[in-house]
Amino acid sequence: MEYAIEVEGLTKLYGDLKAVNNISFKVREGEVFAFLGPNGAGKTTTVEIIETIRNPTKGKVKVLGYDISKSTREIKERIGVLPQEFISFERLTVKETLTYFSNLYKKHADIDEIIDTIDLRDKENELYMNLSGGLKQRVGVAIALVNDPDVIFLDEPTTGLDPRARRDVWDAVAGLKKQGKTVFLTTHYMEEAEYLADSIAIIHKGRIVAEGTLDELLRQYGHQSTLLIKGGKAGEIAGALKKDGYSAEETNGNVEVKISKRDAVIDILFHLKEKGIYYREIDIRHSDLEDVFLNLTGEKLKEET
Repeated sequence: MEYAIEVEGLTKLYGDLKAVNNISFKVREGEVFAFLGPNGAGKTTTVEIIETIRNPTKGKVKVLGYDISKSTREIKERIGVLPQEFISFERLTVKETLTYFSNLYKKHADIDEIIDTIDLRDKENELYMNLSGGLKQRVGVAIALVNDPDVIFLDEPTTGLDPRARRDVWDAVAGLKKQGKTVFLTTHYMEEAEYLADSIAIIHKGRIVAEGTLDELLRQYGHQSTLLIKGGKAGEIAGALKKDGYSAEETNGNVEVKISKRDAVIDILFHLKEKGIYYREIDIRHSDLEDVFLNLTGEKLKEET
């Protein structure tokens, strides 16, 4: 099977509100797929439909070849889920927690193997209530593995975590990828999608506005890279470069120059040296998913903490 998830024409209405508006995409087996968008964009609604928690208004969804409208039980046995705002039993140890959830399924994974995969061995006898935020989320990822699922859904797994705790969860996701698991990750963190995902779908106001690998998205929808020239007489620098056909603008006492290739930086600096024009330092800013989202929607993708 090439695709673990296939979504076609999916729509979800709540009265007059289109929470999900005719979206289609596919997730390949064994990849980390990031569903990126701001809060309220339709991410959680979409993932809960795929997980068979909600019913779609219209559209078709298949998970591991099963139609969600006909094979709910089969799908639930083969997926793992970490919902938003995950919590567990405060007074159970990590190992007791995993054992408890494992007993809810017909199929059981090896608990010790999960503990090693998610790097929880030194915490296996620690009470859940005593764990840090990042470790609690790692336990949540571990719980999503107790039935040895083929597809794992992680819905905003690092919201509210500090940078160090967020990295803990990222390491856990990286471990899943090494195992060949398919991971469906919803997130509003650009860095998370850039770091973890093999492919990314950007959703905005219920619609998918772009889809592809990070390189594909940056190439198609990102800005050109920008050379920032600091110090010196900004007006003189910008004027000289404009005369030679460069796209140069004076901004806050510095000069920004759009560049399409690395060689252009050397050409620009050589050009300024030839003319005896002084500058203090340079910086190069590459395009990122923030640029992609802004270009596609006219809005910034705010990373809430």
